[in-house]
Amino acid sequence: MHLRVGDFCPLIGKDCIQLQCKFFCKIQGKDINTGKDVEEWNCSIAFLPLLLIENSGQQRQTGAAVESFRNEMVKANETSHQVLLAQMRSSTPMIEG
Repeated sequence: MHLRVGDFCPLIGKDCIQLQCKFFCKIQGKDINTGKDVEEWNCSIAFLPLLLIENSGQQRQTGAAVESFRNEMVKANETSHQVLLAQMRSSTPMIEG
């Protein structure tokens, strides 16, 4: 069975009027799966699933970058804490009783 994308627009109840419609737009960029350049005209409503998937991927990348940055900051904070403790121990005079 071969599937074919139709031209029927459920918003206006007839075939797509393409550039006469405000929702008709061009998407340009790179396909993250193949790395190939993409330049495609279509209805923005039809692009929504693709854009939602792309947005989810970008959010995952952002979350991973934030987590990595947080881990580096925790390490730096622990190192600074250890340096300060060592400095305090070496500069505090011993009290003899």
